[in-house]
Amino acid sequence: MYDDIARHLVECDTKLHALLADLGQCQVNLGKAPRAGSKSRQEFDTRQTLANWAGVDLTRINGLGLTAATKILAEIGPDLSRFATVKHFCSWLGCVQAPRSEGGKVLSSKTKRSVNRVRQALKMAAMSLAHSDSALGAFYRRLCARMDKPSANTAVAHKLARMVYFMLTRGEDFVDQGQQRYEEQQHQRSIAALKRRAKDLGFVISPVATTV
Repeated sequence: MYDDIARHLVECDTKLHALLADLGQCQVNLGKAPRAGSKSRQEFDTRQTLANWAGVDLTRINGLGLTAATKILAEIGPDLSRFATVKHFCSWLGCVQAPRSEGGKVLSSKTKRSVNRVRQALKMAAMSLAHSDSALGAFYRRLCARMDKPSANTAVAHKLARMVYFMLTRGEDFVDQGQQRYEEQQHQRSIAALKRRAKDLGFVISPVATTV
């Protein structure tokens, strides 16, 4: 029984690759292919097929593995022209917070409930960044320190959705700046914000020279 199921899965994979190959409109360079016959080669070939169809390699985004990228493209395809802006796309996914107000005062801000499969894939991708040494991993951990994990997952899923949108609509390549660069940028932003706050209060601050 197991062998029969495995055989059917192989047949399905073969048919899927054939269908995706027919949809391919360009040849995206993914680098050197692994050794033929290896498991990594099979994954590489699937990545190549998806990238040729989409025009970009979504798996380059930290957190988006082959399964997530396949699910996203299977659900929405590479053409996002039906979404006028990235805000429309994120709203359709259910990744945008909808504020609840009363008398002109915002009482709370939560995302609407959704069973959107792309949203679910992005939230799973967000959770996988917990121990990533990428800039997105550092961003996720920073949010977890400020809010509960479900909210952090949704916020990072929103960020991932924007990246997917711009990659598919603009053909942009994703380049990870790394955790260290991200933390340096956050440090500089904190200093700039502190200086602005001090200036508003009539003070001037300057860094203290450190001695070795």
